[in-house]
Amino acid sequence: MDYGYPQFTEAQILQEFIKTDAYRMESTVKPPMAVTNAVSWRSEGIKHKKNEVFLDVVESVNLLVNSNGTVVLSEVTGVLKMRTYLSGMPECKLGLNDKVLFEAQGRNNKQKAVDLEDIKFHQCVRLARFDNDRTISFIPPDGAFDLMSYRLSQNIKPLIWVECLVERPSRSRTDYVVKARSQFKERSVATNVEIILPLPSDAITPQTRCSQGSANYVPEKSALVWQMRNFPGGKEYILRCHFNLPSVEAEEETHSKMPPIKVKFEIPYFTVSGMQVRYLKVIEKSGYQALPWVRYITTAGNYEIRMV
Repeated sequence: MDYGYPQFTEAQILQEFIKTDAYRMESTVKPPMAVTNAVSWRSEGIKHKKNEVFLDVVESVNLLVNSNGTVVLSEVTGVLKMRTYLSGMPECKLGLNDKVLFEAQGRNNKQKAVDLEDIKFHQCVRLARFDNDRTISFIPPDGAFDLMSYRLSQNIKPLIWVECLVERPSRSRTDYVVKARSQFKERSVATNVEIILPLPSDAITPQTRCSQGSANYVPEKSALVWQMRNFPGGKEYILRCHFNLPSVEAEEETHSKMPPIKVKFEIPYFTVSGMQVRYLKVIEKSGYQALPWVRYITTAGNYEIRMV
């Protein structure tokens, strides 16, 4: 505190002074470097037996498709999640396939570049240097943190396309024929795929058959959940479902207000935007060698397809 105003709020540093038990300082209190220096997020003297850096590029696809098949909303939000276990006071430098940087260097057509929007950085990033030459340079905190977030507004081809054909063979019976098709490259595989199909709230004993995975009726959600552990690229699977309704009036009234189909998935080793980490360097005055690990993951955010 300085004249009643808090000067420092970093939890890891405050823990060095705030004790839960009775504690008496034997010597004069010297504030740590993190309080007096500009690097308030990292203490001095950190040591690790193994110096490693883990970087996860996690992208979420937000998609809304109308009942006629047109894409209403298409957006990608990304986060660079880091876990650093580095000794001393290291300097890290990160290079991305940034479109602005490539244009400044005259490399427009050599490599695929990504046009990033709404970029937000952790406080450790030197913003002045990024504005000057688009270099992401920083002294990282110890442990896990989000280095950077971004957004891309571009037309994205739906990674998993779902069509639901509704048939009514009789006055009290309704059939669903659902086709799920993966529209990404064959070398990639989506995992933990979950397609949530809304059913009328008064549906009676739905019966299902699917060519891949398993489907279960969840009455509390008034939905049929189709789960697939793996969904390779370029594949198509079919689910057939039929159920009874107590009355035709109830069926028509409910069907006109059906919520959209929701899709959940993860695609490891894949980014829908084409984001790539060109390099990740760790420099420390002691000269140790750090091991950088980079991983790419694409997940479904608000991924919805309206029914006909």
